[in-house]
Amino acid sequence: MTQTTESAARDDDRRTAPADARRRSTRPRVHRAWIVAAVTFVTIIGGAAFNSLPGLLIDPLHTEFGWSRGEIGLAVSIDMALYGLTAPFAAALMDRFGIRRVVVAALSAVAAGALASVWMTASWQLMIYWGLLVGLGTGSMAMAFSATVTNRWFVARRGLVTGILTAAGASGQLVFLPLCAWIVDVHGWRPASVTVALAALVVVPFVWLLMRDHPADVGLAPYGGSYVEKPAPAVGAATRTVRVLLDAARTGPFWLLAGSFAICGASTNGLIRTHFVPSAHDHGMEITAAASLLAVIGIFDIIGTIFSGWLTDRFDARRLLAVYYALRGISLLFLPMLMAPAVHPPMIFFIVFYGLDWVATVPPTLALCREHYGEDSAIVFGWVLASHQVGAALVAFLGGVARDAFGSYDVVWFASGALCASAALMALVLRRKPADGAPKGAAVG
Repeated sequence: MTQTTESAARDDDRRTAPADARRRSTRPRVHRAWIVAAVTFVTIIGGAAFNSLPGLLIDPLHTEFGWSRGEIGLAVSIDMALYGLTAPFAAALMDRFGIRRVVVAALSAVAAGALASVWMTASWQLMIYWGLLVGLGTGSMAMAFSATVTNRWFVARRGLVTGILTAAGASGQLVFLPLCAWIVDVHGWRPASVTVALAALVVVPFVWLLMRDHPADVGLAPYGGSYVEKPAPAVGAATRTVRVLLDAARTGPFWLLAGSFAICGASTNGLIRTHFVPSAHDHGMEITAAASLLAVIGIFDIIGTIFSGWLTDRFDARRLLAVYYALRGISLLFLPMLMAPAVHPPMIFFIVFYGLDWVATVPPTLALCREHYGEDSAIVFGWVLASHQVGAALVAFLGGVARDAFGSYDVVWFASGALCASAALMALVLRRKPADGAPKGAAVG
């Protein structure tokens, strides 16, 4: 009789066990968070494919249509600016409609813009297809996308995952730059644009079948955390995005992070990604050789960003940023002396170094957003990313104008080196988050 009673009690315990305990008992050996992170990685690669093209197409478009480099640079700057300005709204839209729907729509916009550019005949069309459609699409898959996935699916290893997902953009560059350079050189720029459109479309099924919006959708806790119910869809996404900006804009750390990250964008996407290939070509280097050097940057970017994520989990993010920006600025001051018709060891050293430092700034910047802005950190980071792309857009445009005016890019390299020094100072004056009750503005010295 006692044995029967004990058996019944055990049955009752199993029936009344908490839902999260039952989920833990059936937890898969490989946590689903890593599958979601892998899909995110591949998605960013597909979206980043188009970012490989602008630097390769400046000379072909200038030759075929007679458009000035400043004119082409303006289209690229519209793309970069919209990329950044879309990001914070995309993070809020993901809260409202889900990650899968937003990303699938974004990939479709990138493919449409890339395909439409094949038939363009006027520069205003370049600004619509490259600037508007691709800018909106890639902006919806920007780093705010990575931040949303990381915040929802990971508690442990956030710095490492941020570094890995940030490196996805470099991986896209590594895969597509040499391929697109070869296609442009042998077959022309139009087949390269079609290749990029197909790359974006190929990713769509992976997102739809394997991506999930929240760990609760599959009955799991975030990696390294406790089970939480999926929150209700957020309403008023645009209103919330603007409200978060207005709140963050009242704090000093936001402006320091936004200002330094604007310089980061100016010295990477705006400067090197857009103008390195035409600058090297000015010095007699073949386009395929210059594009291969950018691809090498992509290799070391992956290493540097993942390592930066590992460092961010262990060291002061502010000091890491100061070191990254200072070293980047010093390297840019030497670049004009390294330009030559052929690839030589000092140039390879620059490429390796710049690759390691390319977006190593992202993990510590995102960590500082989390520290200061908590649950709103993904949207705040989206606005910080917007500043990154505005900085990139300005230099993409002004770099082309400077080349038209001075006949070389030397002044652009020197000015960008000085900007990086100021970014290092911004990082140094950013203080830790103040204690509870202290005014947020007190976080700035």
